[in-house]
Amino acid sequence: MRRTEFDRLTLGEFGESFRAFIADTHVLSSLGDTPAALIEQGCDPRDVWLALCDDFDVPEERRFGEDI
Repeated sequence: MRRTEFDRLTLGEFGESFRAFIADTHVLSSLGDTPAALIEQGCDPRDVWLALCDDFDVPEERRFGEDI
């Protein structure tokens, strides 16, 4: 997954302001750091997205985002 896809999914699920807040402050329980830090360190954005989905109980049917 590319960073742009990660950004699209987080924007669609959480909205602009909450997305930014989560990326900078929420420590993912399974990965041990914030989404922004993990992606900057080279972690696959897909793994970060799935960890976010798990932490915030995003239903399976919304994990691929809205149809475009």
